Amino acid sequence: MIVRIISGIVGIAIAAIVIQLGGLPFAAFAILLTLIGWYEYSAMMKAKGLDITFILGALTLILMLCCAWLGNTEELLAVLTIGMLLIFLMTVILHGSVRPIDACASIAGVLYIGLPFTHLILLRFLDDESQAMPLESFTSTGLSAVGSALENLMALNFDAGSAMIWLLFICTWSSDTFAYFVGVAIGSHKLASSISPKKTVEGFIGGVLGTMAMAVLIGHVGFGFPFAEMAVLGFILAIVATLGDLVESVIKRFAGVKDSGILLPGHGGMLDRFDSIFFTAPIFYYFIIIVGLI
Repeated sequence: MIVRIISGIVGIAIAAIVIQLGGLPFAAFAILLTLIGWYEYSAMMKAKGLDITFILGALTLILMLCCAWLGNTEELLAVLTIGMLLIFLMTVILHGSVRPIDACASIAGVLYIGLPFTHLILLRFLDDESQAMPLESFTSTGLSAVGSALENLMALNFDAGSAMIWLLFICTWSSDTFAYFVGVAIGSHKLASSISPKKTVEGFIGGVLGTMAMAVLIGHVGFGFPFAEMAVLGFILAIVATLGDLVESVIKRFAGVKDSGILLPGHGGMLDRFDSIFFTAPIFYYFIIIVGLI
């Protein structure tokens, strides 16, 4: 438990700095996490005898996130399309080594991991003029940039992008946290026993109510967004976060593993930590567009 708590605190601290920095550091960190997730996914599929096109998939993911960082949504679609065609083409070039089922599993992984992270980048760079900060600018003033990020965090200074990321993360974490504690306290009716035996209906309801409360507290009271929209957002994110968690549980059961990896001691791999975010990030992005929050 101590290891779990310490690794969680370290993870949150790193995330806070990266979120407040924005720009290149955020994009680079998102790419790093994406590649870690791609490695974990490939390893799980390999355990089931599926040969993932790792290098081609990794290049597709990197280019997708770079397009999102630069705000080039049309190029993002082009990269995704070309990557998909090339992955299927591998079944011809390496006929006998790469099967159609391998190509399908590879494309599924690219979509499952890549699209949520592209939406995270799009969220962080809302109204962020510093998104194209050059590498030499960051490396030459790295310490001062980190110091500035910490000062902004401590002073509760948020631009549009960082505010949205914090709202998304806090709501998603709240869903998991409230569901866990309510489920432990009073949970008795299984939610999806064949997929995740520890999840309960009571925990799910607690997660929904807790997430709605946190969305109103952070979004309405903290950032000044409309009350009704924040309540609805919390309700939707709690449901979607639970579904994301269940999807990753299905994938792990298919692969026959307990955790997707060992990124954070006591917490599992990257996919274990971001399974809910994979579903909440795109939904959050389109929700704030539809209701006109941006």
